[in-house]
Formats: sequence, C-alpha cells, structure tokens
Amino acid sequence: MKFKIVSKGDERSNRIKATMKQYLIEFDLEYDRKEPDLVISVGGDGTLLEAFHRYVHRLDSTAFIGVHTGHLGFYADWVPDEVEKLIIEIAKTPFQVVEYPLLEVTIRSKTGGTEDRFLALNEATIKTADGSVVFDVEIKGEHFETFRGDGLCVSTPSGSTAYNKALGGGIIHPSLDAIQLTEMASINNRVFRTIGSPLILPKHHTALLKPMVDRSFLIAIDHFTTNYVNVKSIQCRVAEERVRFARFRPFPFWNRVRDSFVAEEDD
Repeated sequence: MKFKIVSKGDERSNRIKATMKQYLIEFDLEYDRKEPDLVISVGGDGTLLEAFHRYVHRLDSTAFIGVHTGHLGFYADWVPDEVEKLIIEIAKTPFQVVEYPLLEVTIRSKTGGTEDRFLALNEATIKTADGSVVFDVEIKGEHFETFRGDGLCVSTPSGSTAYNKALGGGIIHPSLDAIQLTEMASINNRVFRTIGSPLILPKHHTALLKPMVDRSFLIAIDHFTTNYVNVKSIQCRVAEERVRFARFRPFPFWNRVRDSFVAEEDD
C-alpha cells in the first residue's frame, strides 16, 4: 500500500509525521506523494481539508484518515497517544471505507468561456465586500425566492457541523445525499422576502443562484477564497464524487457530534 502524510506543520505534528513515516516504511509500505492509496492527516480539520483538496483528483482511489494534535478534530479518529496502535492497524489490517457526500459548485461567467467547477468537503460560502448580496434563487429550474443579505452558506452533511451550524443550520447525517442552504443575515421587508430557515435539498435538486446586482463576490470553497466578477450564476448540487475515509474501528457520526459539542472533557 502507498501512503502520504500531510502535517499541520507545528513541531508536534511534524514529529508524529516523522515517526509514522519511518515505521510504516519499515513495515514495507511505500511513501508516495503523487498516487497514495491512503492519506494520513496530522493536525486538525483544516489539515484534513488541505489534504482533501490536494488529492481531490484522486477521490476514487485515495482514502483519508486523521490524527488530531490540537483540539478535537471532527474528521480525525485518532489521538497522538494512539499513534503506535494506528501504525500497526495501517500496516496489518485492511481498512474499511466510509463514504461521505460532497458539494459540487459550478461558477459561470457572463463573458462565457470555461466554467469553474469545485468540490467542497465542508461548505461553500458566497459573500461580497460591496454591501449585500442579491440573488434570484432557483431550485430545480423554478424560481424559489429573491435573497438579499450578507450571504449564503451551502454545506455538505459532514460540513453541517461547521459554519452551517454556527449560522443556525441543522446537522445532517452523512448517509443522506443532500446539501443545505443557510442564510447569513437575510433582509426581509416589503420588497425582499426569504424563507428564513435552512433548506435541505436532496440529490438531483440543483440550486442556482443568479446575481441581480452586478458586483464582485467572495466565494469560499472550504477555506479557499477567490474574488469573482461578472458572475452569471453559481450552481450548487450534490456531487457525483464522494470522499472516502479509512476506518479501522467504528466511530459513529452521532458520537462525533456528541464528543465535539456536547460531551464534557474529563478532568
């Protein structure tokens, strides 16, 4: 098996990376930066997001697993004290694969040309530095509402526990192929009326956002932000691709949610 380790870059994470790399090579696993079967993230959720986007072109053949070295990582199954056990599991045990849905975002320009297509593991956010965003929101080709406010967050089920949750969105189990649209400070008056609550769209229900005011937009795909001008539309839907996580032991989603947000820390 070929593997790659992505580190957060701090001293502790780099030390764990070096240890894991040394022992896994001694177990006759191959370190391969280009075509790994397994990518090990050492750090936090941001590190795993970085690893995901680095290997987003290999989702059908690369699985991910996380070791968290800071606060509890939502995507990370293992803690530093378990690294020795994890090394043995990787070297000796075929891993199980758990797949999570992803968000596909397609950005089209008024000038035509090539579309920009992205996959998000957590979410996409659309904001502007020029006041409020104003969108016509279409769902399955039908006009749903005109949105005016600070912006919109479109999240995956696994990403529903991130920015979406902070905006008051619901938590969705990743066994459901869905995306969630959550408002950021919508404006409701006699001119603009929005639904005022998150929308959960199943697979094949496409949301199309059409700007009604010509301005630039700050569009973030996970934690990568780009400024766009002349935007004709932003299309959001459940992606055909899925992310694959390597599992060597059960770690149910609701246990992750409980441990991340509800469970008290041990003294």
